[in-house]
Amino acid sequence: MARPSVNLKQLAEQLGLSQTTVSRALNGFPEVSERTRARVQEAARRCDYRPSASAASLATGRTFAVGNVVTQSDGIVIDPHFSDFIAGAGETCARFGYDMLIRMAEREAEAGVYRDFVSRRRVDGVVVHGPTAADPRIAWLRSLALPFVVHGRADDGKADHSWLDVNNERAFHRATDFLLDLGHRRIALLNGPEHLNFAADRRRGHLRAMSCAGLEADPRLMSAEPMLESYGHRRTRELLARAEPPSAVLCASTLIALGVVRALYESGLQPGRQVSVLAYDDDLSFLHPSTRVEVPYLTAMRSSIRAAGRRVAEMLIERIERPEGSPRAELWEAELVVGTTTGPVCGMARS
Repeated sequence: MARPSVNLKQLAEQLGLSQTTVSRALNGFPEVSERTRARVQEAARRCDYRPSASAASLATGRTFAVGNVVTQSDGIVIDPHFSDFIAGAGETCARFGYDMLIRMAEREAEAGVYRDFVSRRRVDGVVVHGPTAADPRIAWLRSLALPFVVHGRADDGKADHSWLDVNNERAFHRATDFLLDLGHRRIALLNGPEHLNFAADRRRGHLRAMSCAGLEADPRLMSAEPMLESYGHRRTRELLARAEPPSAVLCASTLIALGVVRALYESGLQPGRQVSVLAYDDDLSFLHPSTRVEVPYLTAMRSSIRAAGRRVAEMLIERIERPEGSPRAELWEAELVVGTTTGPVCGMARS
């Protein structure tokens, strides 16, 4: 007959530790020493300890679930950027024993979803996606006392919430400087929707780099739309038809860059020779090459959105587990990766 597994209280009693310490050791919290963690994990294996989600919920009053609200107008559920973020966050949630809930909502009904989360005790905390300037969701969540972490930055004049963001302004300043150093002056910017803070920051970085070089950016070379391959393709075709087309294209996403490259090849132009292409790269999983290549194809400013998902989930679980702790703010820097799609400015002769 199989020996019955022990519960958390019994495991803690056998080890002579508190239930809190045992729980934190099993869930990977950093304040537990490696020696204690190893001891607890070995005892859990030996005693066939299996955590009970329902028992833990009853004991703590928590749901062990985190929420993600997606407005239907954003259409980001099928967006690979969102999918990779959720994949990373899911890895962390699974490691800490949390489930993830994704709720769709009309934009005007979003506040009601958060209230429903609290009134029905559906989640212990939420991730705020796609922040805008003075984002109203921050105030809503404060009033509900619902723990949250913002993926991005929402500048509401208060530093009392946790967030993680990439330094998008600096990334696009560096990207523009790189193209300027190659001799490019007519640089097109194919940005994401600029009501979102990350895209507004990227435009600001591009404009600041042009200004620092004593140049005035041509507004006719700049556009802002959802980050799709079709947008990059259509916009590039339009730009190439101009009397003075750009010699370089700076893209807010690798998806946009794929469309740019397709349009260039259709026009008999080679990326990196007649027209340079530089993109922001979220290191999307579906674009990973099947074999390792020594020289990357696309020149890019790179920061993994999947890694961001993992870290945001860690920060949110920390807010849930230790609400008395201070909010965390992390600003990541993107890495410039030089590939074959950029080169010195040259003429526009077709290949």
